[in-house]
Amino acid sequence: MNSASRLGLGTVQFGQAYGISNARGQVPPNEVAAMLARAADARIGLLDTAAGYGEAESVLGQIDTRPFRLVTKTIGIRNGLAAVIDRARQSAETLKRHPVELLLVHAAGDLKGPDGRDLWRALLQLRDEGLFGGIGISAYVGDDPAELAAQFRPAAMQVPFSLLDQRLLRDGSLARMKALGVEVHTRSAFLQGLLFLDPDTLPEKLRGAGPHLKRLRAAIAEAGSTALKAALAFVLMRREVDVCVVGATALSELNEIIDAANTPAPDMDWAACALDDDVVLTPSLW
Repeated sequence: MNSASRLGLGTVQFGQAYGISNARGQVPPNEVAAMLARAADARIGLLDTAAGYGEAESVLGQIDTRPFRLVTKTIGIRNGLAAVIDRARQSAETLKRHPVELLLVHAAGDLKGPDGRDLWRALLQLRDEGLFGGIGISAYVGDDPAELAAQFRPAAMQVPFSLLDQRLLRDGSLARMKALGVEVHTRSAFLQGLLFLDPDTLPEKLRGAGPHLKRLRAAIAEAGSTALKAALAFVLMRREVDVCVVGATALSELNEIIDAANTPAPDMDWAACALDDDVVLTPSLW
């Protein structure tokens, strides 16, 4: 089975330096092209970008992205509704795709504010104009993504979900969204690379996770696997997940991800891998 076909490639690293474990900075355009060629060869079907990802949309607009579905995201409503809509139109033009398959509200909190309903109606109008194939929402666990899905009936929801962060599985949110017919995209499978860092040299805010990470590493090794393989297997084995969005900063990293995704899942106590620490599980709080 080609599990890599259910991967989506995040592009934030194409537009700016990003990620706690990213020591290389922004990916050079020539390597971006090589990575996309490899992704297409592996049948990865989706590229995930955003207006807020630095130069990422511009970089993608200069490369043949026809093998992929494209997902981009809005700027914040704090800029004003008109600015959000104008920037979304610019995204479609920059990406050179008509329609761009999905436009996500980047901050789910924008939909809970006084302009939330107006924002949603304006985005649906962009869909109806043919600029976007569907409108969705990017959310955190604290946004109650299943309730948002019930209220707005988006085409897709993007949410954090990983070996360490199993909250949306435990509370039934993934199943609820799937039952509503929403396409479920997950992100942060590696928690920005936290899973691969040395537990003894973590930044101060993350040091509390060190003991759990050590135990998890030992359990993965005992199962004859690696952190990368276990992390991808956990997400890809969930039927509720349609697309697992991952990031890579080099072609070599992408090759490792593709190989790991196509490796059979190890036999592990998956529930025991979960970490209960809201700060560690929320990169925006780091």
